[in-house]
Amino acid sequence: MVALHEIAVSRISAAVKVLYSQKEPYRIFHGSTNSTRPRSVEKERMVDISALSRVLKVDPDSKTAIVEPNVPMDRLIEATLEHDLIPPVVMEFPGITVGGGYAGSAGESSSFKYGYFDQTVKSVEIVLANGDVVIASQTERPDLFKAAAGALGTLGITTSVELQLIAAKKFVKTTYHRRDNVRDTIAAIQQEIVNPANNYVDGLVFSKTHGVVITGELTDEKPDSVIPQTFTTPWDDWYYLHVQEKTLSESLTLPVTEYIPLAEYLFRYDRGGFWVGVDAFPYFGFVPFNRLTRWFLDDFMHTRMLYRALHGSNIKSGNIIQDLSLPYSTAEEFIEYASENLGIWPLWLCPLRAMDPPTFHPSTTRPGPTDHPKPMLNIGLWGRASTDMDTFVLQNRQLEQKLTELGGRKVLYSQTFYTEQEFWKLYDQTWYDDLRQRYNATTLPTVYDKVSVDVKKYARQHLSLISRICSSWPFAGIVGIYYAIRSKDYLFHKRPFWRYKTAYLDSKVGPGRPGVTTRPCDRSHVALDHEDRTIHDACDPFDPGTTTYIAIQISL
Repeated sequence: MVALHEIAVSRISAAVKVLYSQKEPYRIFHGSTNSTRPRSVEKERMVDISALSRVLKVDPDSKTAIVEPNVPMDRLIEATLEHDLIPPVVMEFPGITVGGGYAGSAGESSSFKYGYFDQTVKSVEIVLANGDVVIASQTERPDLFKAAAGALGTLGITTSVELQLIAAKKFVKTTYHRRDNVRDTIAAIQQEIVNPANNYVDGLVFSKTHGVVITGELTDEKPDSVIPQTFTTPWDDWYYLHVQEKTLSESLTLPVTEYIPLAEYLFRYDRGGFWVGVDAFPYFGFVPFNRLTRWFLDDFMHTRMLYRALHGSNIKSGNIIQDLSLPYSTAEEFIEYASENLGIWPLWLCPLRAMDPPTFHPSTTRPGPTDHPKPMLNIGLWGRASTDMDTFVLQNRQLEQKLTELGGRKVLYSQTFYTEQEFWKLYDQTWYDDLRQRYNATTLPTVYDKVSVDVKKYARQHLSLISRICSSWPFAGIVGIYYAIRSKDYLFHKRPFWRYKTAYLDSKVGPGRPGVTTRPCDRSHVALDHEDRTIHDACDPFDPGTTTYIAIQISL
C-alpha cells in the first residue's frame, strides 16, 4: 500500500513539474467535494489526485494514523475503530475527506476542546507548486504547516496526513439542555465548554424562544434498561427533528439524556444534511415532508447524494449555505440580524477554540481587553434565500457587511461576495504572499480566487437554450437527481460497517441492547471496491450463505 502511495505521489509530482515549467496554474481534482462553491471544468489544467484514497497505517501504540487526503470520514472511522481509536475531531458528514478537513476549516462539536480538524494533524506530505515533495510539521517547515491548513490547496497538494488519535468508547452520553431564548442558549454553551466532563458541545436554535445546548460524554457504560438511540436507518428520525421533539415542551425544566452509539453520534447530522434536505421536498410542489416520504426518499437524503444533486443542478441562487464565526459578545446580535433579514431557522451553534493569527481560520481578539485570541461561536446559517440573482447577491453582501461589523469571519468552504480589497482587509495578505513566494506557489490560484464570486461574470453569462432549460425549474432538480443517482453514492450508506447493530462491536457480547445474542464472525474478507462502489462483506447479516455476525432481537 505504501508502494502504491509512492507511485501515485511521483506521478502527481511529475504532472505538477510540467505545469510549473510552463507557468500554468492548475486546480486539483479530488473526485468529490463537500464545498458549496461551483466547480471548475477546465480539465486540461486539473491535477487528478482522486487515487489517493487509502488508509496507509493505523498505529495503536502511538495512537496515530497515516492516511491519504481523499479518505472520507466514514472510511477513516472504520479503520480506526478496529483499534478502538478515533480522531479527536470528526467532521459530521461521512463523505468529507481528510484532505478537505485539513485544507479547509473544519470545526465540529469537539472543536471547543481540540480546535479545528487540522489542529489534530501531526504532519503532512505536500507536493509543492514546483513539484517538490516535502514534509511539513510543527518542527519541519512549521510556517508551511500552519499556513497550508485552511489555505484551500493554494500552497501545494496535500498527499498524506498523519493524524493524532484518541481512545474510543462505545457510546456518547448525550444530554439536551433547553433554553428559552438566544442569550441564555449562548451563555449555556459558554458554561458547558469549561466543563471537563464534556467531550462534545454544540447547540441548535429553533426559534427566538427555543434553543438547545447539546453536550456529549464518551462512555462505555449504559444502563441496561436504556435502548441506544440511532439515526442511520431510514425509519430513524433526522437528528434535528429528534432534538426538537425531545425539547419541544416549554415547561421542560430537566435535561433529557440518551445514549447514542459512537459512530452514530459522529455522523448524526448526515441524513438531511442537518436540515438543508428539507428544501428538496417542496421543490416539485407535490411531495409532503413527513416520516413516510423521508423513509421513501432516504437514499437521496444523505449528504453525499445531496452534494451530488446540488452540483449537478447548477443552481446558483436560492439558498444561503454559510458558516459564520463570531465573538461570543456579538453572536446574539448577529442571530437577531439573520432572523429579521433572512428569517432562517434553525441555526447550528458550534463553539470553537481560539486561533492564533495569521490564519485563514476565523480568529478574533474581541471583546478584549487584551489582544490575545479569543474563542468564537460558529453559526451555521443554512436556508432559503432569494432566487433572483441581484437580490441574492445583495442579501449576501449585506450579510458579509454585518459579519465584518460584528468582528466575525466566514468559514471559507462556501462562496464569498467580498471585493478583493475587502477580503484582504480581513486576512494577512503580506504573510500569505511571502509564503507563496517562498514555496514557489505564485502560479496557483489564491484563496480569494477560489472563494470569490464574480458577480459581473454571472450577470453577463450567456447560456445556450439547453443550458437555460436545464438550470430552470423543474429541470434543474431533475438533472440534480440524475447526477446523484449516476454517482452511485447511495451505496456508501446502504450497510456501513460502523452502523449500530450491523457493525461488529464485540464477538462475545451483543451490541448493547438487552436481549441481544450474537455469534462471532470472521471479517477477514471485508472489502470496499472503490471502482464500482460495491461492498463485499463476508459478514453480511442479510446473506444466509456466509459466516455472519448475527444479532437476534429477542425483546425490546
